[in-house]
Amino acid sequence: MTELFAGPWGPVIIFGLRIVDVTLATMRMLLIMRNQKVVVPVIGFFESAIWVLAIGTAIQNLHSVWHILGYAGGFASGNLVGLWVEGKLAMGLASIRVISRNRGEEVADALRHQGFGVTEFSGYGREGRVELLLTLVKRRQINRVLDTVEQEDPEAFISVEEPRTIRRGWLFGTRKK
Repeated sequence: MTELFAGPWGPVIIFGLRIVDVTLATMRMLLIMRNQKVVVPVIGFFESAIWVLAIGTAIQNLHSVWHILGYAGGFASGNLVGLWVEGKLAMGLASIRVISRNRGEEVADALRHQGFGVTEFSGYGREGRVELLLTLVKRRQINRVLDTVEQEDPEAFISVEEPRTIRRGWLFGTRKK
């Protein structure tokens, strides 16, 4: 095995190991933020085992620029892959706030028609009366909501946030005692 890592395929293997290791690190950190207590240690175990193998091999071959480039390139690429994977998984929820000067009710109706829950408030902004809409959606549904809002009111102010804690609401149903 040492010959394999020291040979011409070594930098490529290190590169691949680092991509996997850093992707797992990215996922682990995001899951820590979501308080996923069961899966985080499992990911951490595999992440650290892969890292030890990659760093050990890179250190044994410090005389080779290619091994060092494989290690550094794998780290950089792993960050991109980790972000891409997280974007595809789109775990969690998003809180979307829409402020509309003229078409708040139409936006709310369009979102409800698509099955989203919307809470409406009347308010007063810098330039007069506004409608404030709040909705909570799965992260993978954000673009659908944004497209609907843009269609109904291209001038609406929109902000998207990731809530840390959510209890109850139409998305979760009622708890049974």
